[in-house]
Amino acid sequence: MSQARRGDFSINTIIGPGSTMKGDIETGGFTRIDGNLAGDVSASGRVVIGEQARIKSNVSGTAITVGGVVIGNVIASESLLVLSTALVLGDVITRRIQADNGCVVHGKVLVCPERDDWDKAVREHHDARGIKSVLPVFSKG
Repeated sequence: MSQARRGDFSINTIIGPGSTMKGDIETGGFTRIDGNLAGDVSASGRVVIGEQARIKSNVSGTAITVGGVVIGNVIASESLLVLSTALVLGDVITRRIQADNGCVVHGKVLVCPERDDWDKAVREHHDARGIKSVLPVFSKG
C-alpha cells in the first residue's frame, strides 16, 4: 500500500510548548503546533493546533484540527475539526467540518463538499486577499 493511501502520520514539523516563532511556515507533511506562532502556515498534509497553541496565522492544510487559539483564516481541503477548547477568529473554508460543543468560531464558515464549489470558494478567497493586500498602496496619498 502506498504512503499516500495509508496516510502519513509521521510529524514532519513541530513547534513545541513554550516555543515562540515568527515567520511563515511551508511544510510537506504533518505539522503540529503547541507553542506560539505569528506567521502563515501552509502544509501539504495534516495540521494540528494543540490546546496550548496561540497563533496569529492563516492556516492551510488537508485535515486540520484546532484545539487552541487561531487568529486568522483556516482553509482545510479535506476536513476541519474544531475541539471544545478552540477559539478561531477568522474565516473558514473546508469540505467537511466538525465543531465540538463549547468551541468558538467567529467568522464566515463556508463548507463546500463539491469539488467545483471548493475550487471557486478558494479562488475567490485568494482573489479577495490579493485585493486587500494592495489597498494600503492606494490609500497612501
